[in-house]
Amino acid sequence: MEFMKPMVLPVQIRAAERHGTVDLYIPSDERRPAIIFVHGGPLPPGMDPLPREWPLFQAYASLAADRGVVGAVVEHRLQGPDSYPAAADDVAGAVKLLRDDPRVDGERVVIWYFSGAGRLAADLLRDPPEWLRAVAMTYPMLTPFPDWPDEPRFRPAEAVASAGSLPIILTRVGQENPAIAEGVAVFVAAAEKANLQVIDVPDGGHGFDNQNDSDESRAAIVKAFDLVLSALS
Repeated sequence: MEFMKPMVLPVQIRAAERHGTVDLYIPSDERRPAIIFVHGGPLPPGMDPLPREWPLFQAYASLAADRGVVGAVVEHRLQGPDSYPAAADDVAGAVKLLRDDPRVDGERVVIWYFSGAGRLAADLLRDPPEWLRAVAMTYPMLTPFPDWPDEPRFRPAEAVASAGSLPIILTRVGQENPAIAEGVAVFVAAAEKANLQVIDVPDGGHGFDNQNDSDESRAAIVKAFDLVLSALS
């Protein structure tokens, strides 16, 4: 199972605190900024284990804690092409839980989207709240496949015009599904005047961070973290 492979960057997995659909990785009892990691989808019916049990997302959140910020992984209901509204509600609830935790500086939060969750970023790009310090996206799907519903709410390329100075950190892979790559290209063109920083992984594919074991992959993960942490400082 490809999704159960560990992150290509060696990380010691920390123990998580489970709070409903959110797992928290806490570096200390001191109040810290936070990163919430939003897995992709749609997930196939009956998938087991679900993404917060995957070594990859456990590694991302553990790495966040290693670097002094709270890492959070949310489990959401992106289970079909028409389930983006339900997934968006789940992510919003997770953000509230995270910001309400006394160990979290609720005014310094980054949301980091992966794969099919990329379209969920549109809400925050359209109207960035003051507490949101950056949006990160790794091999994101930013437009639907041709046979999927295309709800205006979930169009990041349209929403990005309203993002202002919000840092947007996009990790783009060179060996991407052509339909996904086309959507990323549309977004990058639309974000010409936005505060967009692109990390290219030319030899990486979708899921490079646990499937393409290379110095290029490891460097891209570290660079993305460096940019996110800079936005949180």
